[in-house]
Amino acid sequence: MSIDLSRELKKEQNKNVSDYINKVLSLIEKEEINEEEAGWITKETVDGFREHVNPGFLSYRKTVTKDGQFAAVEWSDNGSCFKDVNGKEYIDCLGGFGIYNVGHRNPKVVKAVTDQLKRQALHSQDLLDPLRAMLAKILADITPGDLKYAFFTNSGTESVEAALKLAKMYSERTTFISTTRAFHGKSLGSLSGTAKGMFRKPFLPLIPGFRHVPFGDIDMMRKTFEVCSSVGEDVAAVILEPIQGEGGIILPPENYLKEVRELCDQFGALLIFDEVQTGMGRTGKMFAADLYEVVPDIICLAKAFGGGVMPAGAIVAKEEVFKSWFENPFMHTTTFGGNPLACAAAIATIGVLIEEKLPERAAEVGEYFLEELKKAAKGHEDKVLEIRGKGLMIGIEFHKDEIGYDVSKGMFDLGVLVAGTLINSKTIRIEPSLTIRYEEVDKVVSTFKQVLSQVSV
Repeated sequence: MSIDLSRELKKEQNKNVSDYINKVLSLIEKEEINEEEAGWITKETVDGFREHVNPGFLSYRKTVTKDGQFAAVEWSDNGSCFKDVNGKEYIDCLGGFGIYNVGHRNPKVVKAVTDQLKRQALHSQDLLDPLRAMLAKILADITPGDLKYAFFTNSGTESVEAALKLAKMYSERTTFISTTRAFHGKSLGSLSGTAKGMFRKPFLPLIPGFRHVPFGDIDMMRKTFEVCSSVGEDVAAVILEPIQGEGGIILPPENYLKEVRELCDQFGALLIFDEVQTGMGRTGKMFAADLYEVVPDIICLAKAFGGGVMPAGAIVAKEEVFKSWFENPFMHTTTFGGNPLACAAAIATIGVLIEEKLPERAAEVGEYFLEELKKAAKGHEDKVLEIRGKGLMIGIEFHKDEIGYDVSKGMFDLGVLVAGTLINSKTIRIEPSLTIRYEEVDKVVSTFKQVLSQVSV
């Protein structure tokens, strides 16, 4: 091929890409799309996932037909709901795995981000950025006990990574205790704490020094501490979720978290609470640590921390622990963590949670939701094993995976989005916005009841 021909082909390719980009941007700009545009978006989405993202997602989605003639493609959201490209509305009880605590596109959070964007999107990395300092102060005020210093991240996995590195620097110990059914993320460090073998096996060996004990078994936790101490592998930290989210919405036994705290104190280990999913009001308190009256040494936040508008996360630690990074603040850094847009979103999110008393609302609405779901499940004990939860973090566990899948698909077809959990596939989660209205709760319950009666064992 001649150089001139190659240049012409490249020029034509760039023009095609440019035309495609302009079409996409014109659709983004529109407040409403027509039927023809919706069809084009659906086709491009399905084809794009098949050819360029990951075709596995197409078989995973409950709504994609074999040849892609129909697929639910989300397009807009508001309050407790979202709409697909065809205008069908769904009550969102998955909540992006728990990110929409203050609702979809909360106007106060959107305004804060938009206002900040008009002035400055990212920071120089050299000068002092004000919103990071202000958000850190707010976190010191609202987090449990004497947690004081914050480090900002972009995600839950990054928060866990930061917590593990901080714990290592604090004591130079290298042993960590995690629990069965735990989910802490999928990067190599956080995956070392995660419990599901399917996620772990392809990437072994992971970070050495992790021990897993049954969640809720304080005797096994104590024995593990004792064994580690006796063989010279003292525990640096215990990392656990106060309520296991991806494990299937598993609640801790009474006093379990307090007893873990006591063991950590006894053996000189840190306690890390992964509140990526339980934090920001989800369980009926601002943090699940408040719910169980336990102060960890490090708390990990993300998901709802950015208000469902920006990816944002943080760890907050006690001064005694965090000062390991005082001498050299570049021991652990991130380019985008704590950026002005993310900080603006988090500050506004915390403001909404406090002003609108959303943690308290989660406790109240969650209690109602839980009881109504239990009533709806009566007579279907052959299908439903247990319904449990705290606040608006509710799990419905079935006897078989297939029943859970059929129920979640049936509910989706009727306009309610729920989904399974990553570690316990028999359990579907109910994690709506904390702003969900009672009439929306009633619709979810009635839909659940209707679908449950139609599903076979």
